[in-house]
Parts: sequence; structure tokens; C-alpha cells
Amino acid sequence: MNEPSWLSVLPPFLAIGLALLTRQVYLALFAGIWLGYFLLGDAGMVASLAEGIDGVIAVLGNAGDARVVVFTLVIGAFIFTLERSGAVNGFVHFLERSRWVTNGRRAQWLAWLVGVGIFIESNITVLVSGTVSRPLFDRFRVAREKLAYIIDSTSAPICMLIPLNAWGAFNLGLLEGLGVNDPLAVLLASIPLNLYAIAAVAMTAFTITRNYNPGPMAAAEARTATGEIDGIEISTGLEKDSARPRLVNMLLPVTVLIVAMPAGLWITGGGEIFAGSGSTSVLWASLAALATISLLVLLQRTMSLDRLTHMWMEGAGHMLPIAVILVLALALGAVAKALGTGIYVAGLVGDTIPLALLPVVIFLVSGVIAFSVGSSWGTFSIMLPIAIPIATALGAEPALFVAAVLSGGIFGDHSSPISDTTIVSSLAAGTEHMDHVKTQLPYALRAGAISALGFVLLGFLLL
Repeated sequence: MNEPSWLSVLPPFLAIGLALLTRQVYLALFAGIWLGYFLLGDAGMVASLAEGIDGVIAVLGNAGDARVVVFTLVIGAFIFTLERSGAVNGFVHFLERSRWVTNGRRAQWLAWLVGVGIFIESNITVLVSGTVSRPLFDRFRVAREKLAYIIDSTSAPICMLIPLNAWGAFNLGLLEGLGVNDPLAVLLASIPLNLYAIAAVAMTAFTITRNYNPGPMAAAEARTATGEIDGIEISTGLEKDSARPRLVNMLLPVTVLIVAMPAGLWITGGGEIFAGSGSTSVLWASLAALATISLLVLLQRTMSLDRLTHMWMEGAGHMLPIAVILVLALALGAVAKALGTGIYVAGLVGDTIPLALLPVVIFLVSGVIAFSVGSSWGTFSIMLPIAIPIATALGAEPALFVAAVLSGGIFGDHSSPISDTTIVSSLAAGTEHMDHVKTQLPYALRAGAISALGFVLLGFLLL
């Protein structure tokens, strides 16, 4: 193909359609890659399949992409080791001993603060917050549905607003693979524009402050006020920590993770933080954090070196699906770039959609995909390879387009009954899953409406 045509949009559209239809993001992404290579060359479908496989493997030939993939596996090893070292239970016991909570509102603030404070992984956030807060919510007769809403709204949004975690690395890898100049600066610039993440966290604070209970949540609160607890008793899995609870095992490695990131940027940037390598810095930070928790458990004699290394591999294995999505998304972005998808779509929408409305359209499309697929990460992997080339072709700053995709992905995922975060939040709060979905949806829709309006305004102001 020489000039971009309508055929160039088929690979990403195929990936979107199959993801919505089958909810199999891996197969959907590879199908888009396969079709892309078929359209690029004159070979048949079988030869294009081979080229598509080579295209996926070629992603790892880029050092930056390879570093982000390795980081994803390392952070999995770190999280798993942290869980099994007694760190999580140590943090839980510390919060329980503090005895700061004396009423229902304070119980809600505790859940909110834990959700905001633990940003290394969304599922750890909801499990810790749910474990600590659920007995307090029951004691002070606050609905478990309210707990599920608070911890769900301060997990993924916070992980995206403080991206010193796999969320940040995943999107950093996508941006770098899509050829964005200074991807770290673009990702950081998108944070204050990530309207849904900000709105979701702010709305939970408003809900706690004003005791705001729209629709089904009002019924849940009224029921709980009578002493009726309509929930389920399910283990969150935190008690699986075999080691003695130790608060230091949580605080020290997380501190190292936070400090090592800017230190790595400063070193790789020759003394200038924003000139540093983001992919190198997040990898160094994750390795430093993993080394810290590993050294602690060895010094504490709670694990042998043999058991520790097995835990690294098991933890990395838990993150393998995410690493696969990342590699496939980068390969789809590469073939879409070769086809000129962004150039064609930019010219098309320039004639049909006002430039200022593009951010809100991208936000809404991303939200629909995430709601249907139940995966914000899958949505990022499909939509960023479309949004970034559009921004480039239009000569627009990419940060707003990135923020629209990330906001839409979180919005749809937050609203979806098949989202893993929604399911885990129900589990951690001890409430029926669909009760959580029904009570959370009014909040999510309000935050989504605020975000959509905000993207319209930002479009007119910034584009």
C-alpha cells in the first residue's frame, strides 16, 4: 500500500470488533496484526501469518520495549514477594492498632486513604482496604456496597494518577513503541488531563463528606442502618501470608520504589530528570524494590533463597498475560503506522468531526470498549495506537489524546460488571457482585458525564 486508504482502518477495527464480540483481547489484537500484514504485502494469508508472528517478535528487538516488558514481569515478582513476606498483613495490623476510626464517616475515610496511599497495584489496594475496613463498616452500620464503591474508585484511578507501577510502565511502553517523542513527559502531562480518574477519586471524597447516596445506594444504606448486613463472607486471601506480619516489609520496599524512579531519571538524563529514560528508570526502580524486599526476608530468615527464587518466577508468571497484551499492542501499533492508519483517520475525521470534539469522541469510544471487554488495559492497547497517530497527523499535542483514552478505559472498566477490578472489589468488601455494580453505576455515570463535558471544554481550549 502506498497511499493510506479505508483499508488501513480495518486492522484496528477488526481488533475492536473481535474484542467486543469474543472478549478475547489477545486473539483480537493478533487478528488485527495478521490482517495488517496481509494488507501491507502481496503474500497470501498463510505467509502473512508468518510475517505477523515475526512482527510480534520484532517488538522485543527494541531495547525500550523490551525493558518495559521485563519491568512488567519484575513488578509481578515484587508484588507476589511483598504479599508473601508478611508486608500486607503488617500494614493491615498497623491500621487496626491505630484505633483512629471511631464512627462510620471515619471508617469511610480510612478506606479512601488506604486506596489513595497504596498505588503499587490495584488489586492489593482493594484487598488491603477491604480487609481493614469491612469490620469497621459493619460495626458502624455503613453499607458494604459503599465500601466496595470507595475501594473500587480509589484503585485503578489512583494507579493511573500515580503511575509508579505496572499501569505506568504499560502505557509508557505503548507510547514509546508508537514513536512518541519523550513518552515519559507525555504520560506525565496526561495526568492532570485524566479527567475520569480525577473525577472518580474526587467523587468518593464528596460522597463521604456529604453522605451522598444516589439511587440504589440509598436503599443499601437504609437497610444497613437497621442492622441488616446483606453480604457474603469470603476470604480475601491476605491471610495466605505465611510470614509474621511486619510493617517494615511494606514501608521500606515501597519507599525504595518511589525514590528509585526519579533517581533513575536523574542518572539516565545526565542530571536532568525529564531528559532521562523512563523505561530504564522504571526497570531500575522495580529491581531495586524487589532486591529490597528479598534482602529483608532473607535477613529475617522467613524464606530460603530457593523458595524466594521460586516466588519470583510465580509472581512474574501472574503478570505474563499483561506482558503478552503489551507486546501484541506494540505490534499492532507498528503495523497500523506502516499502513498509515492515523494519517487516513485524521484526514477523515477532519472532514466529519470538528477537531475540538475529537477528545470526547475518543473518551466515549474507549469507554464503550472497556465496558464491553471489561479490561482497561486491553482498551489502552487498542485505542492508543489509533489516537496517537491521529494526534501526530493533526499536529496536536498527544497528551490530551492519551488522557482521553486512559480516562475512557478506566470509566468503562469501572462501570463494567465483567471487570476484574469490579469483581475483586465485591470480593474484598464482602458484598454481592451485582449489588456492587448497581450501586456503583450512578456514581460512575455522573463522573463520566463530568469527564465528557470536561473533554469538550479541553478540546476547544487546547486544540
